[in-house]
Amino acid sequence: MSAPDPHPIPQSVALMLEPTSAELVLNRRGSTVWRVATKRAAYAVKLGYPIEATSEWPAADWTALAPAREGAILQGLGSSVVFYGRWDHGTWNVQPWYDGPDLQRLWAPYRTREGVSRPPLGDALACARALAELHDKGVAHGDVQPAHFLLTTEPARAALIDLALAGGAEVPQRFDFSYRGCLVHYEAPEICRSILDQGTAVPTREADVYGLGATLFMAATGWRHVEYPDNASRPEQRRAIVTGSHRPVNVAGTLGALVNDMLRYDARDRPTAHEVCKSLDQAAA
Repeated sequence: MSAPDPHPIPQSVALMLEPTSAELVLNRRGSTVWRVATKRAAYAVKLGYPIEATSEWPAADWTALAPAREGAILQGLGSSVVFYGRWDHGTWNVQPWYDGPDLQRLWAPYRTREGVSRPPLGDALACARALAELHDKGVAHGDVQPAHFLLTTEPARAALIDLALAGGAEVPQRFDFSYRGCLVHYEAPEICRSILDQGTAVPTREADVYGLGATLFMAATGWRHVEYPDNASRPEQRRAIVTGSHRPVNVAGTLGALVNDMLRYDARDRPTAHEVCKSLDQAAA
């Protein structure tokens, strides 16, 4: 199914930013993202709008609220250059643009489905630190995946982006919506079970750690952590995670052992993000 035509940047946002250039970086169902350059800095401009029902997908209204929800969360976390508001089809936000490849792209040279993968520990530590810093603020990300870690390499640092689904932060009621899970490849069993049973779930730090394990596994090996057909529906994917066990972790050394620990079925058995950082820091020393 082809992507819809991208929505242009609303005039009110363009007047505020006075862009010198604008580049479309993402256009998918319910979301359009532009990279906007100005005389001052570069920004990401996110536009949300409702998803219409098709034969393959149900309708969804929450996508229209997601940019404003993320904007409110980022402001609450102390981000100084974040704005959000409404436009004709939903909501928008403006936030700083982060340069750098995402983890999936950065680890492409190390990725292997055969043999043992040996990606850099420093990159994994940077991702774990970014997650731990968010958890220290009382917020669970709710959508941990390789595309949401943007890294610089010298020194290795990670920005954890896309907080629209985060839990634990204050959000104005008019922009809030229930958590219905994220990209299933990175959902913890308890999240999958709750969504299958109730249609919603609550993001947790323990589920984030599971998502980090699944993220590092995917980026290092190219494998989803649980096996199911490529054309499986989301309920089928979630049932596989709830009822199955994860693939053998073919990642070397300390990182492989930590991925195994992060993917433990019982949330109480997983390490915290800070414990992951400590183990990686010691191994990298």
